[in-house]
Amino acid sequence: MRKCLAVAFLVLAGCSTEQGQPPAKPVYDLPAREVRPDETALHLPPALNGETEFSLIGLAAGLPSLTGSHAEFEAKGQFVRLRLVVTGKGVSGILFDTRRQQLVTDSGAVIAVDNQAMTIKRQPDKFELGRGVRVEFDLYFDLPKEAKPVVLRAFGGPTLTDMKNLTGTDIKLG
Repeated sequence: MRKCLAVAFLVLAGCSTEQGQPPAKPVYDLPAREVRPDETALHLPPALNGETEFSLIGLAAGLPSLTGSHAEFEAKGQFVRLRLVVTGKGVSGILFDTRRQQLVTDSGAVIAVDNQAMTIKRQPDKFELGRGVRVEFDLYFDLPKEAKPVVLRAFGGPTLTDMKNLTGTDIKLG
């Protein structure tokens, strides 16, 4: 009888849910940062395009002008700034092009990144995004005054299986 109880105890102990769960993976402790005064924090799930992960973390709309280190630049309509984190998820590096990203408005208009605004604010153009590398930067768009940004059409870099990467991934802003 004791032998049966011991076997039953061992079987039940082996069925414990604690033993069936893998240990939690370690994570980096990244400190929280304050959102910039003219910006709204975005709490959206990351999105993938090819082997690039996109995390939108901030949005500022209705900016009438931008000031850089050597110039002030007026918007034709309104500047919209998106704070973005891109992460390389592939097995090799990709050439990431910030200027390929597009903003879609509530009327369906597709707006390209404003090259002059990006230059004035000294944001990156093209860069090598290595495996596991995270890069955080701003994208600037010049929208008509009455337009509302609703979607970022995100384009990762070319991959080994998709050398042109013509299809973007739409990320809703709210």
